[in-house]
Amino acid sequence: MFLLSQGVLGISTSVAGSGYHLFWTMECPGWKCRYQIAYIVSIIISISYPVTQGANILVVPAEGSHWVNMRILMEELKVHGHNNTVFYFSTFWYAEEMPDLYRSIVIQLQGDVGKTTSQTISQDFIQKSMNVLQNGSTLLSFIKHQYKLMTTVHIAHTYLQNLIHAAFQNKSLLNELGNAHFDMIIADPVFPVGPMLAYYLKLPLVYNVRWLTDGEAHFLSAPSPLSYVPVLGSKLTDKMSFLQRTKNFILYFLQTSVTGFIFHPMYNELCHRYLGPDTDIETLLLRADVWLMRVDFIFEFPRPTMPNIVYIGGFQCKPPKPLEAEFEEFVQSSGEHGVIVMSMGTIVSSLPMHVTMQIAEAFAQLPQKVIWRHNGETPPNIGNNTLLAKWIPQTDLLGHPKTRAFIAHGGTNGLYEAIYHGVPVVGIPLFYDQFDNLLRLEVRGAAKVMNIATMQSTDLLQAINEVIYNTSYRENMQKLSALHRDQPESPMERAIFWIEYVARHKGAAHLRSESYRLPWYVYYCVDVMIFLVSLFLMGTVVTVLLLRNLCYISRKEKQKTQ
Repeated sequence: MFLLSQGVLGISTSVAGSGYHLFWTMECPGWKCRYQIAYIVSIIISISYPVTQGANILVVPAEGSHWVNMRILMEELKVHGHNNTVFYFSTFWYAEEMPDLYRSIVIQLQGDVGKTTSQTISQDFIQKSMNVLQNGSTLLSFIKHQYKLMTTVHIAHTYLQNLIHAAFQNKSLLNELGNAHFDMIIADPVFPVGPMLAYYLKLPLVYNVRWLTDGEAHFLSAPSPLSYVPVLGSKLTDKMSFLQRTKNFILYFLQTSVTGFIFHPMYNELCHRYLGPDTDIETLLLRADVWLMRVDFIFEFPRPTMPNIVYIGGFQCKPPKPLEAEFEEFVQSSGEHGVIVMSMGTIVSSLPMHVTMQIAEAFAQLPQKVIWRHNGETPPNIGNNTLLAKWIPQTDLLGHPKTRAFIAHGGTNGLYEAIYHGVPVVGIPLFYDQFDNLLRLEVRGAAKVMNIATMQSTDLLQAINEVIYNTSYRENMQKLSALHRDQPESPMERAIFWIEYVARHKGAAHLRSESYRLPWYVYYCVDVMIFLVSLFLMGTVVTVLLLRNLCYISRKEKQKTQ
């Protein structure tokens, strides 16, 4: 409570959980005491909240947009006084030494392992995904390209296997990590070395997570009824017909079979070798104390969850900053028509030329100006209204009042930024989760999704005009934006609180379900069902035998009396 009257300041507050009540007054000659007021208020606030000393955190990131997410989280942790140490490999694409933000532990890879980089694997995966989209018109070609895609995925897992070997065979490195006295590990579990190091070093573990090596993280960490929880790649919503539920079940069965028989055994071999014969990758993944899930239910479909899952979808979103002079001048030149922003994410720098030319042709017919993040060959038919840039301040552009639409590939970072700023989307998905992400916006009336395999310039032009001039798209997106912002704390504040919570209490095992210790037949009560069915069958057999004997005895008695 603040009381200001005739130069007297009174401050009254209760210290949370302490039972103390403070009241303090001072003579305050107007504006001259503003700094004293701020100082006193900061002291009271610091008393009222739990204090966490700077934690010593080991961060094990993944690549691409995953790295961007982790870096943003580390920037906020640094502001809160925590010390970050990043563990990564010399073949990583995005990670680099940033001494102002974190200390680096880099494993230099030699030989054939060092020649393979995450960039080359990612680009190979993208190229094969594009081939599936463009050449999958017949069943035979679709199967052929899917096989090539799965081969690339297997190569990626083999690459990760080699990285884990390099880490755990380096005994001096493991000793260095053990002697560093880290308080916890923050990891992206799509790269399993983080969970393995947490087990080896016996440290609390927090995930910054959306995906695992085998798909969406919820399917491992929480109950996932297939009747209304769509599987990654199904392109289904939470409202499914009988045939759609059948499709969902078949896809889940195929994905879990591939994971269980191909990918998990690769990592189980590593677990047995370096962590002990009683370990496996699934148990290690489930040992995390807290899962910081990059999901918000204004975007995701409602589903069951668990106590140690904390939702931080959109945590990277921030209010826009003023644009640099080059971009601001271009945006202002758009007049009343405004601008359109296009970006295909951190990994896809450019599209095939024939697709790029279709997009450029559509843009050239628009009255709006277009800012296009493009790092490839300039299309010959580019219009005067289009600005190509190798890098753009995406979130600042999306937050600009002149931005009318966002053309995107459907990555979660970009979509949450579009939601945060209330900008409708024209989606051009390319691979993995992007189809499902954009579907979630499309069913909410905030996006229009294109098929890049069949897209012509006229199709894209029509979609852009529909999203801009049909006001329902912007209204629906602004409604999602209002819902997303209407929270008791920001997603970033929630993430920092739970990281500090784990640091303060040296883990959060009380939030972790015991399901991770249970074999599948116990988890699904298969043993109980077998036991009960056995009892029923035994009871039925005994009853039938008794009745049969009674009938036999009854017949004999009748024969004797006759």
